[in-house]
Amino acid sequence: MDGHQSFIERARKIKLVIFDVDGVFTDGRIYVDDNGIETKAFNVLDGQGIKLLQQTPIQVAVISGRYAPGVMIRMQKQLGIQHVFLGDTNKLPIYEELIKKLNLSDEEVAFVGDDLPDLPVLRRVGLPMGVPDAVPAVMKTVSFVTQNKGGKGAVREVCEALMSAQGNWEKVLKKYL
Repeated sequence: MDGHQSFIERARKIKLVIFDVDGVFTDGRIYVDDNGIETKAFNVLDGQGIKLLQQTPIQVAVISGRYAPGVMIRMQKQLGIQHVFLGDTNKLPIYEELIKKLNLSDEEVAFVGDDLPDLPVLRRVGLPMGVPDAVPAVMKTVSFVTQNKGGKGAVREVCEALMSAQGNWEKVLKKYL
């Protein structure tokens, strides 16, 4: 079985995709102004990818070790993501509680990460995914690596890949043609 076929088989089972924020939704840079206010830049293509994915049966969640009010606004208010967990680098208990709440098994979950705090969840999920500039330990763990870097379309790429594998991309695309 080749790697592509393995990805499609795994992706067809996915009912929830969880994203890290820094280094996945963003390029990992954090801007701090003279007043200590932290801001981040998000790619509009990634946001549109989330909106398109939300038209399918796949649920979306975010688990990030950093808390930033702007991230909460972006994820919940602007993108409509219901399951947003910020400010705890111990992501595994959050993951376990979430899949229990949603009545999902590990193989029904994909996780997209880039750094060491993501490893415990990446090792559990059915479809561990990463970005090309992830740390080496993550790169060794994931079974799918986006071509686009974090903050540069990686989230959109994941969304389209999952929709394609589940036969939903063409349905979503038809609305725009």
